[in-house]
Amino acid sequence: MKVFSIATAPLLAVLVLLGGCDQLGSQLGIEDPAKVAAAKEAEGKAIGSACRHALRAIEDCYTLNPKAQKAAVFAGWREMDEYMRENKLEGIAPVVPRPGASKPAADADIETEAKGASRETDSSKSAASPQRSH
Repeated sequence: MKVFSIATAPLLAVLVLLGGCDQLGSQLGIEDPAKVAAAKEAEGKAIGSACRHALRAIEDCYTLNPKAQKAAVFAGWREMDEYMRENKLEGIAPVVPRPGASKPAADADIETEAKGASRETDSSKSAASPQRSH
C-alpha cells in the first residue's frame, strides 16, 4: 500500500508553497486588504473615542481627521459616549484649539478690562498716595 504516489508529490509541493504566500507577501511589502481595512477601522474608532473623551463634537472630529473613515470615527465616538455616561466620567478639555477658530472677542474684552482695571487700581493708588502724604 503506497501512501504517496509520484503524481501526488507535485500537488503536495504546490500546497506547501502556497501555504507560505501570506508570509511571502508580508516580506515583499504586499499588504492584505482585509488587514488594512481592519486597521483603518480600528484607527477611526480610536480617533472617535479620543474626540469624545476630549469633549469634541463629532463634526470637529471629522474636521480634524479628514482621512479617517467617518463611520468608524462615529462608531468610536458613540461607544465612548455610552461608556462615559454609564460610568459617569467627565471628559478632558482639549488642548488643541478648533481648526479655524480665532481667539473669541469676549476673551479679548475680558483681558482689556482686566488690564484697564489694574490701571485704575494703580492710578487710584497713586492718587490715594498724595492724599496720605504727611
